[in-house]
Formats: sequence, C-alpha cells, structure tokens
Amino acid sequence: MHTPPGLSATLSSDSLQILMTRYDTSPHALVQILREAQALLGWLPQEVLAEIAVALGLTLAHVQGVAGFYRFLHTKPVGAYRVLFSNNITDRMLGNEALMRDLCQRLGVTRGQERADGRVSIDTASCTGLCDQGPALLVNHHHVVTRLTPGRIEHMAALIEAQVPPSQWPPEWSRIDDQIRLTDVKLGTQPAPGDALAAAMARGPQGMLDDLKRSKLRGRGGAGYATATKWQLCRNATGPMHYVVCNADEGEPGTFKDRVLLTSYADGVIEGMTIAAWVVGARRGLIYLRGEYRYLLEHLQAVLRRRREQHFLGTAIRGHSGFDFDIDIHIGAGAYVCGEESALIESLEGKRGTPRIRPPFPVESGYLGYPTTVNNVETFSAVTHIAVHGGDWWSRIGTPQSTGTKIHSVSGDCERPGIYEYPFGTRIGRILEDCGAVDTQAVQVGGPSGVCLSAFEFNRRIGFEDVPTAGAFMVFDRSRDMFTVARNFAHFFAHESCGFCTPCRVGTKLVVRRMEKLQRGDGSAADVQVLFELDKLMHGTTHCGLGAAACNPLRDTISKFRPAYERHLKSLHFVPGFDLDAELSQARLATARDDSGAHLENIE
Repeated sequence: MHTPPGLSATLSSDSLQILMTRYDTSPHALVQILREAQALLGWLPQEVLAEIAVALGLTLAHVQGVAGFYRFLHTKPVGAYRVLFSNNITDRMLGNEALMRDLCQRLGVTRGQERADGRVSIDTASCTGLCDQGPALLVNHHHVVTRLTPGRIEHMAALIEAQVPPSQWPPEWSRIDDQIRLTDVKLGTQPAPGDALAAAMARGPQGMLDDLKRSKLRGRGGAGYATATKWQLCRNATGPMHYVVCNADEGEPGTFKDRVLLTSYADGVIEGMTIAAWVVGARRGLIYLRGEYRYLLEHLQAVLRRRREQHFLGTAIRGHSGFDFDIDIHIGAGAYVCGEESALIESLEGKRGTPRIRPPFPVESGYLGYPTTVNNVETFSAVTHIAVHGGDWWSRIGTPQSTGTKIHSVSGDCERPGIYEYPFGTRIGRILEDCGAVDTQAVQVGGPSGVCLSAFEFNRRIGFEDVPTAGAFMVFDRSRDMFTVARNFAHFFAHESCGFCTPCRVGTKLVVRRMEKLQRGDGSAADVQVLFELDKLMHGTTHCGLGAAACNPLRDTISKFRPAYERHLKSLHFVPGFDLDAELSQARLATARDDSGAHLENIE
C-alpha cells in the first residue's frame, strides 16, 4: 500500500499532541480525533490507530472497531480525491449512474477501487441531503458539487488530473440553495436573537414547560414523541449533570429540511436548545452534525461565537447568575443508524453507533450516563416560536392530535423541488399541486422508512393520526418503475445496517438478493412470498427500528404496485384471483429465536 501524493503515512508527534490537546485527550472524542487525523493523512494507517489508542488509553481493538464502523473513515488508502456520488433514488432518476460511469472512464478508475497512482477513487454515498439540486457528489467527504452535468464531469476529470484542490474548483459548482418555496410560522418572520430566550426566562423553567405542554408539540424527527414529556422526564431525573443534544444527523434519504434550518435559521435552532437547557437544568449542549453537512461547520461555529458575545450562551446567560450553558459541535462520520438517539449518543461518546437496549432511556441515562434530552433540529426551531407566541397559539395550528406546522423536503418528479411548510392536516394532493407534480404515480412520505402512497391515497393528510413523516416527500410520476424504487431502498438499508443483530444484518442482504434475482428476470411468485416473510421476521426481531422499517417500501410497493413486480417474474406469474396473503399463511417461518440468524442464512 502507498500514501496519496503529498500526504504522510503517519502523524508527527507535534500533530498528534495538537490533536489530543484540542480534545483534552478525551476518549469520548475518538470519532472527532479520527476524522481530523484522516483529514491530515488521507486515510487511517494501522500505526496511526495504534498511536491514537495509546494517547487516549484505549485498546487498539476498540479504536480499530470504531474506525471500521463509519463509512467516512478509511483504514485503507482511498485516493487523494475521494469522490462519492449520491446514490439516492432521486439522484439516480436525474442520471447519476451515467455521470459516474463517465467520470470513471475519463479517470481510468474502477468504481470502489483506488487508482494505481493513489490519485483518485470513486464510489457512492447513500444520500447527500441535496435531493432538490442533484445529481450531487462529495469530494473528500465535505466538498460539495451540485447539479452535475456531463460538462462538469469532463471539467472535473481535468481538474483532478491536474491536481487542482477542490477548494479551487469553480465556486458555482458548490452553490447550495435553500429553495424555500412556501413558508409558514417556522420559515416566516423570525424573532430577534434572544427574544424567545427572554420570554422563556420570564416564565421560569416550570412555566415554560407548562406552556410547552399546552402546545402539544411532538418531535419532528419522525417518532413524534411529546416534547414536553421528554423534557419533564429529563428535568426530573437525578444526576449532577444534564445534557441537551440536537440531532442534526439528517440521514433519511429524501430529507433536507434540517440542512436549510441550519443554513439560514441556525439562531432559532440554537435558541431552542438554550431554552431546553433552561427547562431541564443542563449546562452543556451538543449538536450532532451529519458528516455530509461538514461544510456547515464554520458557519455554525460563527453563529455560536456571536451568541456568546451577545451573552445568549456561556456563563450567566442574559445576566442570570447560575444559568450557564454552552454548545459544542460533533461531526458524524457517515452512519445512518446514528439518527437513532441512543446510537447517536454512543457516537458522541467515541464508540461505534450501535443502538442501545432500552430502558434506561436517554432522559434517565444518556450521554456519559447523565440525563439527556435529544431533539430534532426542527423541534428546537418550533420551541423558539412557541416561547415567543405561547403554547395556546401553537395548539390552534394544525389538528388536535398534530399541532403546529411541518416542513417538507420535496424532490423527484416535480417542477419546483425544495422546502415547503404546511400546517399538519394538509392534503397530500395539495402538496403535489404546489410543487408542480404532474401525472403522479406515487409519493414516498418520510423517506424509505416511511410510507409509499399511491394515487388513490392523495386525499390523505399529513399528521400523526394519518400520514406521519420525518420530512421527506419524494414524488414519482407514471414513467417510474416502482420496483426499481423499492430495489434502491433495499440496497440502502443493507448498506446502512450497523450489523449488530443477525435479523437485520442478514435479513437486509437476503432482501437485496431476492430483489436482484427479480431484477434479472429469474424470479417467481415464490420469491415475492419470501420477501413478505422476511419482512415479518425482521419487523419483530431486530434490535432497533432500522431493521424493522427496512421492508416498509417493499411491502407498500408490492401491495400497491404489484404489476411492477409481475413484469420481473419469470414464472408463476400472478393471475386473477391469486391470493398472495392466503399463500403466505401457508408458508410461515419458524418462530424467531436467538439463533434466528442461522434460520435466515438458510433462506436461499
């Protein structure tokens, strides 16, 4: 193995010392230390991992395990230019595959392999959060290129061959627009920095919590848990420290609303975190920023510095003695599963992002074992507006069970992709009309783990009592093959499984195997039958929600777009009167046990 041009194979003692000093030689900062070491070296050689392990007092096995878990950390050379094309279905619909083949051909690179001279490697990433302005790619995990065209690919190949740093590429290539198409309360007129905090402090911690209860605000990350209940539990939990964590690991394909909030509304998000600290008694906050949004780091750090200067962060906030709270930013390293709050906390602690067994819940034992409230970016934004206008005001927006507004990331087959904010209770059809969707066949709401709706369901409404969503809204017209959509999602879940539990680790791969068999035209109705059974088994036996949701798009597309599957069947085609559910009832798998993995392995 060799080192990419211009990079060393090991850290100097001075560089290592600077890195350790920056993070107080804390083993909990392992992921951050590995990211920065890799930025210096291009990859993470064994000797560097050993040096870091010694410096942090960790075993080499632990450090290797963490480095091997995250997609953006590399223990083998990957090229001085690491190019990752976004592989979300919307990027594929815009032609990313042809563009990637073109770049590979121009540079003489085989996908997934480093070129012999160490100059470049090309592969895919699950989703870059740029679905409204794709096809998109990342270079070295943080330099973004949007709106790819054959011309840009040709120019990019020449720049790479000339060893021009990505920072010197044409700036318009990295233009990222908010593309806010429709605003409501969260994206409309913003309170001045500090106004919401002043209102919350005037109420007192319990008064603000009571107002939050009246608002009936539910978390905007997808699960919809009552925010006031979460904060109350955290406030009541005993412990010398309490923490507030902002989950900005927006990894669900098709979702990019948090990216826009952090880009243009960061003050409101951070103010919401500070109000949470006031309520639960926290002195420290953490923003977990997904690795694909690394380019936002300097911007967010500038906002934090300004708020410290304004006395909205730091010691004695707004002159209130004893109200001390500050925020650090932790950058993810490419792991979808870290969007789950306990996996996110594991990552914050410098570990592999494996979801924890619960209870205890984070509000009781979270970051470093202390009471921790974890909320989504949009949730904190909502809190800021509730603090200014009151809980009763918020509760009058939306529906009785789903109060307030929801921001939607709209992409796919529509004239106006971008960000739309609506009160809960809005019809699916209304959103399609507003974004300029024509001849729509299906909408995937909430990303791959959400629900796929067909045309006869477009009168349904966004809300926890009807169609819940984490924010993604992907549109597919009648030219799209819904089997291909489901196949892309199947690959996504197999790629992103953390590998901890056998049903998910093996089950997602078996789903991909069956889908590929159908894609080749070698499948039969029996293969569709097995896919249903895998769904049932994974839904009830996986360690966390990733595996349980992995077959959601599969189940929806088979039941609502069955002809798309029939076109891929070689034999035993579905015929009128064929009752698949009845057939499935005759093909039950053995009850899942601890050794369910062996059973899964035997499904051929």
